[in-house]
Amino acid sequence: MSFKSLRLFTCISIFILCGVLLSFNEFRKPEPTINSRELIEKIFASIDNVKTLRYSLQCNERIKGRMQHTESHVKLQISPRKIYLYIKGIEVLWIQGWNKGDALVNPGSFPYIDLSLDPYGSLMRKDQHHTIHEMGFHYLADILKEGMKRAGDKLDKYFSVFGEEEYEGRPCFKLAISFPDFAWEPYTVKKGENLTTIARRLRISEYMVMENNPKISNFNDVKEGQVIQVPNAYAKLTLLLIDKEYLLPVNNKVFDDKGVYETYEYHDLKVNVPIEPEEFTKNYKGYHF
Repeated sequence: MSFKSLRLFTCISIFILCGVLLSFNEFRKPEPTINSRELIEKIFASIDNVKTLRYSLQCNERIKGRMQHTESHVKLQISPRKIYLYIKGIEVLWIQGWNKGDALVNPGSFPYIDLSLDPYGSLMRKDQHHTIHEMGFHYLADILKEGMKRAGDKLDKYFSVFGEEEYEGRPCFKLAISFPDFAWEPYTVKKGENLTTIARRLRISEYMVMENNPKISNFNDVKEGQVIQVPNAYAKLTLLLIDKEYLLPVNNKVFDDKGVYETYEYHDLKVNVPIEPEEFTKNYKGYHF
């Protein structure tokens, strides 16, 4: 091979090598710009800073083995807590310290009269994973804190930032919380407990507990000394999209040992945009109480 041919061969080889390296770099997964602990701490700070929320929520929950879809429109004030909820013609108004703790409900159908209902009662909880008291992000923050507590000094084993993704045209961090040792354990019901109080203390889902204990017919159907099965964590896997501006979880997917358990997608989210006091009254224009 002549010197000129050798030089040409070398240039072509370098060009090909550079192309391969560029292709490799193009498809290589980018390193996260924030670690899981930093991101979670920022999420907690953002949630603590929330004063008001407006959003539409698309919810998918596994009810009796099948995914059930609902869409709702929410106005929420954190302190004092006030909620207005619209879902499929039904209106709900709940205000801290008002109406003896009951929610005012316009059913939008027969009996065509407003009802005062206990948010923890069977009518409002029918085929629902959560009550209206878990709306917003503070309940999720409690679950994340419990997950961090269980992870201990192995946080990075269970919590990981695995890239970024756009959601509704907005950049988001992707956060995964994985508990591969998710399992069911026996629990002895204490005096005065029901499934909701047990779940709040253990930071687990009471609906999940009820469905996995077939002899339990409702959230109050347990008694002192009864042994039930409860999960050792809220979920086996949770995938969150964290809005990079708001630093709030706007798309949540939760999996248990059977698969997808629940998903929540927030749309048109408005954070700390003032809500007029009149919007939390039953006579506000556009409401039908």
